[in-house]
Amino acid sequence: MDFSNANARNNMKQFWEGHSSDGSLEEMMLDSNASILTKHELPEVMSLLPDLKGKRVLELGSGIGRFTGILAEASGHVTAVDFMTSFVEKNREVNGHRSNVDFKQADVMTLDLPLNSYDVIFSNWLFMYLSNEELLALATRLLGWLKDGGHLFFRESCFHQSGDKSRNFNPTQYRKPRDYNSIFQGTSSSVNQNEGALSYGFQLIMCRSIQSYIKLKNNPNQYSWLWQKTQQDVDANHGFKSFQQFLDSRQYSLNSILRYEKVFGDGYVSTGGPETTHEFLEMLGLKEGQMVLDVGCGIGGGDFYMADKYSVNVDGIDLSSNMIEVAMDRAQGQNQPKVIFEIGDITKREYNPESFHVIYSRDTLLHIQDKPAIFKKFLTWLRPGGKLLISDYCCGELPHSDAFKAYVAQRGYTLYTPARYGQLLEEAGFVSVKAEDRTWQFKDMLQKELNRMMDPNLDILKGFTEEDVRALQDGWRSKIERVDAGNQKWGLFYAEKSA
Repeated sequence: MDFSNANARNNMKQFWEGHSSDGSLEEMMLDSNASILTKHELPEVMSLLPDLKGKRVLELGSGIGRFTGILAEASGHVTAVDFMTSFVEKNREVNGHRSNVDFKQADVMTLDLPLNSYDVIFSNWLFMYLSNEELLALATRLLGWLKDGGHLFFRESCFHQSGDKSRNFNPTQYRKPRDYNSIFQGTSSSVNQNEGALSYGFQLIMCRSIQSYIKLKNNPNQYSWLWQKTQQDVDANHGFKSFQQFLDSRQYSLNSILRYEKVFGDGYVSTGGPETTHEFLEMLGLKEGQMVLDVGCGIGGGDFYMADKYSVNVDGIDLSSNMIEVAMDRAQGQNQPKVIFEIGDITKREYNPESFHVIYSRDTLLHIQDKPAIFKKFLTWLRPGGKLLISDYCCGELPHSDAFKAYVAQRGYTLYTPARYGQLLEEAGFVSVKAEDRTWQFKDMLQKELNRMMDPNLDILKGFTEEDVRALQDGWRSKIERVDAGNQKWGLFYAEKSA
């Protein structure tokens, strides 16, 4: 809805005036089962927020205060803002006794607030009523209202439900998750300091579907996001505003992902595809009902396999929004409720201690520079006796060739020898560490995959351009050359947390 259009604004106002006479939960959520949904949704959403203790929170689209009270209990102060006077008054009636809540009736597009004044901005079902231009303009203002390192959390409906007649007006945008990612990744602001201008932007921490809506309404199209205001460094991100943009634009473009899948097998984008996945998972002794975190889950083939064969619950996280969009599309046809996918930065993500029985990662941690820090996080997130299994790109002993050093720099990898990798796990506190140099297996897989690419009878790359196919074949030949030169290695790592 274009809020600069007076008729559109008036239509929206009239609609909500007609659905706010009682100021009830059912009216606000446009759902007769609102109380049941809220019972499950509220704790889920709150679990996704950063620590609010002592923090200043701005709640946009606060409605009748469904979240206001619980936000106030967890934080130092809440400013609750809504467009509808009746909703604001109902919120004041319910939460006005709280000394740490201020109530504002205001249009978010004309809201005037001090810069750097909030630690967290919280929004629920608001942005879908804004055009792309308006949302981009608002995102810039949100960035300004947040303190350095502050967080933005929002939740939106991403697709219009066919046959939904609950509204007699249409929001402007039912966006895909990637559309929101694009808008907020494109947001930036500059602040002049003594040492020069500093550029700030939003860094994506997490994007995932609301599980309550999947379980209670079979609706997978409710999504939540967590972003952080950070200083941007395009040099560190290879000319992009964020490392995620670098990945999605280069190595993990949608076209590249689909090419990798053709080589590795349906659902897989890592070495050996289903063959190595089946082999490695046998090492973990997975048991029904266990919780598994898959770091760098790709397009989800291994996660579906784990859930189907072992009946475990899998949280799959990947920084590439392209990867997760493919995984979520595939999930629609899998009907596997034990698998959850999330776009997220594992270096910024926080889980409760002892959340998982197993942490699993395939050819992903090569992207992470501070491996000791992520290993310590893994140890914290694992339950006593929990297991860790990683396959990853490694390097041979020095010296390395100039070509290999250029390759590592171009990809932004941080690589260690297999032996050093194992030492880092031990130094992080893991026990029963096994660090295996599996380069022999890596080369064997590479050669098999290259042979399949070049077999005209298999034609596994049908549908791609000759340039795409040639680039893929050349990439595999280069990997084999790096392995033969002793520069590139591949390691398999198993470790446990003390019982």
